[in-house]
Amino acid sequence: MSKAKGAVSASEDAQNLPFEDALHRLEGIVEAMEAQDLPLETLLAKFEEGTKLAQLCQTRLNDAELKIQQLEKNAKGELTLKTASLTEPI
Repeated sequence: MSKAKGAVSASEDAQNLPFEDALHRLEGIVEAMEAQDLPLETLLAKFEEGTKLAQLCQTRLNDAELKIQQLEKNAKGELTLKTASLTEPI
């Protein structure tokens, strides 16, 4: 039971990581999986954590891309944030 509770806590902690930290942690997992002769259970746990981190990084990149796409220059040449409408194509 404490293992499941710890997994939830680790997942919640990952959601609060900045993009750069999540990416660094993901890179460390990949290196460990490639370089070490780990038991199957450990490999599966690392794979699961890596998958969650990869999804987190992709979500953060998608959010950043959307914000960049919403930026446009106004008549004065200043950048402003354009609010995206659900009915309006991005």
